[in-house]
Amino acid sequence: MKPRVTVVTLGVADVQRARRFYVGGLGWPVRFEAEAIVMIDVEPGLVLSLWDLDAMREEIGEVGEPGIAPITLAHNLKGPADVDAAIARAVAAGGRLVSAGVRREWGGYSGYVADPDGYRWEI
Repeated sequence: MKPRVTVVTLGVADVQRARRFYVGGLGWPVRFEAEAIVMIDVEPGLVLSLWDLDAMREEIGEVGEPGIAPITLAHNLKGPADVDAAIARAVAAGGRLVSAGVRREWGGYSGYVADPDGYRWEI
């Protein structure tokens, strides 16, 4: 598997406030927007996602606790079988399963694994 980070997600208390900073203030272009999330193209192949903290917790569990920043990293793959295999390898290597791969409302398929220090990876 080729190592790469395709999405960095920041859990934010107020999505519109964060949007004003990144889009209005820094002038970064919006790629996708919904009620609880704004995705911004940072450079080819890299997206910064601003995600409402409550919505983030609903999907991946507690974040923002002491020692665990409200941030996720994502590694995009071709399809569900690749996602499931990568999650299994990560768990076998000492990661902790946060959620198995499932079809998401937005149309994708993803699951989450925490690295040994608790950082969440969306696969």
